[in-house]
Amino acid sequence: MGEIEVHALRGVSLEIKRGSAIGIMGPSGSGKTTLLNLIGALDRPTHGRVVLDGVDITNMDEGELTRVRRNKISYVFQFFNLLPVLSAYENVELPLLIGGVAEDERKDRVDHLLSLVGLTERAEHRPDELSGGEQQRVAIARALAKPPGTTSSVIVLADEPTGDLDYNTGKEILDILVSLTKGEGGTLITVTHDPEVGEKMDHVYRMRDGMIENP
Repeated sequence: MGEIEVHALRGVSLEIKRGSAIGIMGPSGSGKTTLLNLIGALDRPTHGRVVLDGVDITNMDEGELTRVRRNKISYVFQFFNLLPVLSAYENVELPLLIGGVAEDERKDRVDHLLSLVGLTERAEHRPDELSGGEQQRVAIARALAKPPGTTSSVIVLADEPTGDLDYNTGKEILDILVSLTKGEGGTLITVTHDPEVGEKMDHVYRMRDGMIENP
């Protein structure tokens, strides 16, 4: 901030086991989103290391980081971030298309994921034709749409995934997010202010002033 140096994170150290569901809670400005962006290879740490699947990604070049994000990282956002001109099917298919997955394999995977989130009958609808809960279900399906052989190592990063939904819809979406991510062999890391979200996690880290209070 101008000439003032701000330490978004200070001495954060944690190890997250594959296949777990982790919550990160804390007040605004505590460093939660910065931590999520470091794990997701969107930001680089000024000190320390980020290791994914035993590989140090800290000093990778942009091309290598792009491959890491394409194969291992997915985001689920509070406001869904679906492409408005694409149908639900096409939104889920897009990461597979970018990943060079063959058409038959893409169709099998997209059909499977849309079935898991209960949207087979809504596959051809665009986001503006879907409810908020349906849009978030599409976003969850898209997060798990990874190239064959990479699903077991996918890390789903969810930033307030139920924050824009009513209570009952949010509860339903959270159950889907946790069960599908773990059911597909992935790892879930959720930033949230909601203590009820935290109760669904295997472990919750609480942050304040850029530090983890309960390592």
